[in-house]
Amino acid sequence: MNFEEVIYEKKDGVAKITINRPQKYNACTSLTLLELNQALTDAWVDNTVGVVVFTGAGEKAFCTGGDQSIRDKSGYAGTLAALPVEVGWQTVSSLIRTIPKPVIARVNGFAIGGGHVFQVVCDLSIAAETAKLGQAGPKVGSFDPGYGTGDLVRCVGLKKAKEIWYMCRLYTAKEALEMGLVNAVVPYDQLDEEVAKWCADLLEKSPTALKMLKYAFHAETDGVTGITHLGVGGLSMFYGTDESVEGKNAFMEKRKPDFAKYRK
Repeated sequence: MNFEEVIYEKKDGVAKITINRPQKYNACTSLTLLELNQALTDAWVDNTVGVVVFTGAGEKAFCTGGDQSIRDKSGYAGTLAALPVEVGWQTVSSLIRTIPKPVIARVNGFAIGGGHVFQVVCDLSIAAETAKLGQAGPKVGSFDPGYGTGDLVRCVGLKKAKEIWYMCRLYTAKEALEMGLVNAVVPYDQLDEEVAKWCADLLEKSPTALKMLKYAFHAETDGVTGITHLGVGGLSMFYGTDESVEGKNAFMEKRKPDFAKYRK
């Protein structure tokens, strides 16, 4: 897949998605978000992929949200395929939370604003000691009314989540670890090695178990959407059973299905 603002690589069961706008501290445009959507979707359907790593190019930034230089009263300029940044953002966040494979945030630098939301919604976060994390919405006339608030509460608790959003402070990687915002912190030069270890550990685990656990973690909080994802995850396994195949074969052969033997 050829992208302009995202680097997408797949190797040994790991799909690595990198926002490639280091000159803008990996702030996103509509094109960035469209390409992130496409990369995440490809990682979802590729059965050779067992884990996804999400990160930003360079040493300075993971992602610093939407590119403010293209924002005006109507939102973010340069919309693409009817996908403005504010809509595309939620789509990417939803995919990260829904793709039935673990997504690891490789937090290599600043994770600010919408970029911080991305790392919050990832399943796991590994941060460099030099990383800085925080929200910026109220400082720039923006906010996240969905995953960026709800999931943050579940990570750090209500009072701390309100502090992070209301005060727009930056937190060190160590502080983020202490409050449960990230899973591990390592020196920058050990970041790739640590992420690789976590990927290897995950690839040794049952992919079906990981998928169903991911859906189960969100089932209670996401209402009917969460229950749907959990249920469809079960349905995908049911399709592989003899009982399900009997129903399909009976339909194609124009006969009554024989399900009695499956009640045993």
